[in-house]
Amino acid sequence: MSDGWLAEAGPDPAASAREIARVKDALLSGDEPRGRDPGVRPVVAQSWQRCADLDPDEAAPVTLCGSDLDAYRAAHPLSSVIGLLRDLVGSVAEDGKHLMAVSDADGRLLWVEGHAWPRRLAEAMNFVEGAVWDEANAGTNAPGTALALDHAVQIFATEHFRPMVQAWTCAAAPIHDPATGRIIGIVDVTGGDIVAHPHSLALVSAAARAAEAQLAATPGWRREPGGELWLPERDGSPRGPLGAAARLLALGRDQAVLLQNGQETRFNRRHSEILVILAQHPEGLTADQLATALYDDWAAEATVRVEVARLRRVLGDLVGSRPYRLAAPISADFLEVAKSLREKDPASALAGYAGSLLPRSEAPAVIAERHWLDVRLRTAVLESGKAPLLEDWLDRFGTEDIEGWERLIPLLPPSVRRAEAMAEVRRLRSADRTSPNATLR
Repeated sequence: MSDGWLAEAGPDPAASAREIARVKDALLSGDEPRGRDPGVRPVVAQSWQRCADLDPDEAAPVTLCGSDLDAYRAAHPLSSVIGLLRDLVGSVAEDGKHLMAVSDADGRLLWVEGHAWPRRLAEAMNFVEGAVWDEANAGTNAPGTALALDHAVQIFATEHFRPMVQAWTCAAAPIHDPATGRIIGIVDVTGGDIVAHPHSLALVSAAARAAEAQLAATPGWRREPGGELWLPERDGSPRGPLGAAARLLALGRDQAVLLQNGQETRFNRRHSEILVILAQHPEGLTADQLATALYDDWAAEATVRVEVARLRRVLGDLVGSRPYRLAAPISADFLEVAKSLREKDPASALAGYAGSLLPRSEAPAVIAERHWLDVRLRTAVLESGKAPLLEDWLDRFGTEDIEGWERLIPLLPPSVRRAEAMAEVRRLRSADRTSPNATLR
């Protein structure tokens, strides 16, 4: 048995898994010499020993969720290379019905993406965004063991310490800070026995190196004095008050959040509306135009000037005047979804969609954009003819969408999932017949 980093499932993966499980039980009970059994790799046996005191039935803890996770993830340096990782690993995971996961240096999963079906199965063991999968919290697993050893590694089936994870095989590689050499995260692919192939380890290793190269080659990046993260400069000069990577989050939340220079600023509803409207109009708006976009009845320009002045006290020169505009480019979640929809890319649009745009806003411009996004996204998903997209939409936003369930049914093979979809259609039709308004239709 090799003591390398590749898993060895052999010609009969099921038999290999049984033999590994036997060796694990023997090693942890003290019946075999520690780490020397020919049926298991030393790298795995040593990990088992590090995890020996863990509760085998406890799931990995989820420590971040919701807006806290969104803010932390958006400010993390790996957010600048997640697109590259999706291209290199995520597309392969989707096609192979696997998962791609990217964690931070503490083993906290920041992104878990891929085929909808394995994502649902992974949720049962808390392999979800915001969960901590280092060895101390999740036992032997590829992301955690790669983090512990600072080396790419595969973990096959029963090589996992906890039984709930042993139906899976994973391969993971560390990503390093190009300036210091320290680990800043892990890229992982997780799926069935096929992930035990050497190509999987080569894939994540190559992706990690590509991410490091992209970080190192990004123009204008420097080490913040005394800091742990790289922060981008503008035009090679020190950072000014505008920062360099401002990002506006306004989907699925009543109060917009601006992520800037590693800080999170949360706004009241009116200021959230102003930022959303200005982000839609990089050319700028007059006070009269902004007032029309904000209010559904006549409003004096002076009222708008007061609100913008208050906003500028928070954001400084980021908000310009004459005309009112954002003085530096910012990214925004709702603009990215709109762009994907215009490019007829419903998968990317749905992946970036966290809910309706400022759902409680009554500003006319926000209402119009919210309606456009909601309707176009639903239409794009329903017309895509792709079962995974429809399933994702229905699970997250369309539970009561009878047309969506009806369109999903013929896309599914005979299965439990198809039976569930048919049951949802029957439930919704029954509810519609018993509605108090049924006789009015």
